[in-house]
Amino acid sequence: MPKHSPMRIHLEPERRTNLLQAIKEYFAAEFEDPLSDFRAQALLDFFIRELGPPVYNQGVRDASQFIMAKLGDIEGEIYEPGR
Repeated sequence: MPKHSPMRIHLEPERRTNLLQAIKEYFAAEFEDPLSDFRAQALLDFFIRELGPPVYNQGVRDASQFIMAKLGDIEGEIYEPGR
């Protein structure tokens, strides 16, 4: 894989290695068909390219909604009534 991938989502080398191993183990167990390193890398790149952005964007939306809900009630959370 090139050092600078055109994909915007980048995995740390250790995480990538672990994911590749998991993909290979899954294919061997589920399909009784070992997957080559090359095919596992291509499959991981496909998942990152096709699933990464929508999953990432959903996480951003969920976090944003959570923060907005907390900010919407910030006065109720921190307001100190006077006498």
